[in-house]
Amino acid sequence: MVINKCLEVLSSGGIIIYPTDTVYGIGCDATNLNSIFKINKIKNRKSDTPLICLMSSLEMVKNYVTYLPDISVNYLLDSDDPTTVIFTKSKNIDSYPKSIAIRIPKNNICIELIDKLKKPITSTSANFAGEKVPLHSPDLRERLDRELLVNTYWQSNMMLLLKRANKYFPTIEKILIEEGVPTDLKYLSVIESGLENVVSPAGAKGFWQIMKNTGREYGLEVNTNVDERNHIGFSTRMAARYLKKAKDKFGSWTLAAASYNRGMSGIQRNLNLQKVESYFDLRLGQETSRYVFRILAVKEIIENPPKYGYIFKNSDLYYSVPVHYHGLDT
Repeated sequence: MVINKCLEVLSSGGIIIYPTDTVYGIGCDATNLNSIFKINKIKNRKSDTPLICLMSSLEMVKNYVTYLPDISVNYLLDSDDPTTVIFTKSKNIDSYPKSIAIRIPKNNICIELIDKLKKPITSTSANFAGEKVPLHSPDLRERLDRELLVNTYWQSNMMLLLKRANKYFPTIEKILIEEGVPTDLKYLSVIESGLENVVSPAGAKGFWQIMKNTGREYGLEVNTNVDERNHIGFSTRMAARYLKKAKDKFGSWTLAAASYNRGMSGIQRNLNLQKVESYFDLRLGQETSRYVFRILAVKEIIENPPKYGYIFKNSDLYYSVPVHYHGLDT
């Protein structure tokens, strides 16, 4: 039933969130230019940036590339980790007029979708909210490396994050898409709370660690009887509105993410004092200095678990529990 609904959406030019070899991906019919435009808009990507194209078999690949060398076949079929191969010339696909990046997934649901659609589907490639991460200096590389090591080798915590991500990401991503926020911003909730309704020593609550006054400022009901900071839907929508406001102010999702930790006024003050324009050029306190790199590290590990030694079955993950809402008269 779910597969059929996904096929209906894909066939009508829509976008789906679907399980991949990592956790979830955003995809569409790879032959539909309008659908690809929608994904580029959601991910804040340039229109000339090619998306990864998922195909279910070698036979399908042959339909879309002009030349398929043996070494490419080996990479596509025999790699243990999800491996993408870039071909310099494509055919029969107007949405990829020049080069095309192809991967054959191992996820059974993903393969079934492609087989039944009888067309390739897209998968988004790595970056942060469509913005490139500069790793040209030793300092930047070392800061990212630190967070990768810390999060990779804290195995119990990362395994819990992988399990919870499977349960909560579809809900969070759906709201971010509706609010026009890149879905990569969901990783803020991961590093803020570990995807739990926790309370910080300062009194911040919920998945998005929202302070009481900030919640009220953005329209959440917070009183002795009701605290909507603990509601995944309401709090995600509030966080999305904050991040959009910060993006409008700074012109960058990376700076918007940093401001979620330091505050908009704090980031603006540092930008003015240091006369720089990028988060990666700022000298900040340790927490905010690590903040975006922690997001990048968690994103990298969650999207590529086998690469970092996390091997599990789908049955090991957590899944959402069906909930029915009933209105109440007051």
